[in-house]
Amino acid sequence: MSRPWDTAIGAFLAHASAERGLAANSLDAYGHDLQGWRAWAEAHDLTDPAGTGPQELRAYLLSSADRLGPRSRARLISTLRSFHRFLATEGLARTDPTLTLLSPRVGRKLPVVLSTVQIDRLLAVADLTQPGGLRNQALLELLYGCGLRVSELCALDPADLDRRGESLRVRGKGSKERIIPVGKPALRAVDAYHEAGRPALLGKKRSAALFLNRRGGRLSRVSVWTVVKQSSLAASLPTDVTPHTLRHTYATHLLEGGADLRVVQELLGHAAITTTEIYTHVDRSFLAEAYRSAHPRARRR
Repeated sequence: MSRPWDTAIGAFLAHASAERGLAANSLDAYGHDLQGWRAWAEAHDLTDPAGTGPQELRAYLLSSADRLGPRSRARLISTLRSFHRFLATEGLARTDPTLTLLSPRVGRKLPVVLSTVQIDRLLAVADLTQPGGLRNQALLELLYGCGLRVSELCALDPADLDRRGESLRVRGKGSKERIIPVGKPALRAVDAYHEAGRPALLGKKRSAALFLNRRGGRLSRVSVWTVVKQSSLAASLPTDVTPHTLRHTYATHLLEGGADLRVVQELLGHAAITTTEIYTHVDRSFLAEAYRSAHPRARRR
């Protein structure tokens, strides 16, 4: 094992965790990419990352081209850039060998978005006479009404909901908290579940979780996916609807309603505005109508 590689990778991951607040999944991805780079470098007698240059980096990327698609290749280059920029900035290397690297162009796949009619159908399928139905109604309302990630929904506790302030405290990626407004339909659904559904699922057990499974434990991410899938089938929606579809729909409907992009960024908990920009794919008929109603030249006969 090479001590310089251990020190450099360890210092970089500690920096990414403490200073940049990256989530565990992102740190794991960084670690995986860097261990692959390290293994190749050590196999070519490069025992110190400070001794690698542009030529070695290009050779490594060329060697991995057959097994990586454009998106994975772009992520790898991003990891290498962050790593070597950190080493140069911290004085652990004299130069940054990634300065001349070019990233491949990666097309962005537009997210699936439901119409308001489809959303209404989805939110009308739960059996509100059953504890599980009350729970499903509440979680669907929050997924769409607050744009939550599945992990954020599963982590909710009853105390996170401020009924008087009509807001929700959410723990997002990198343990970052944000406060999100909650609409009255979602509040009513959560109240109905909390009064009748949750006590029935909890039984004699104790749990700090808001959303429970049949055994009274915290609902898992897989279970949320199952609820959304089954509810989508019952509502005759497309088969590719997922919990993230409701997050996409939340963001798109906000923008179509006139919300500022930076407001949507804050509500979604995106660290960078570029991540939120994918939601600006609002349909052309909406854009055309907005233009016709707002632009002076468009209103002239």
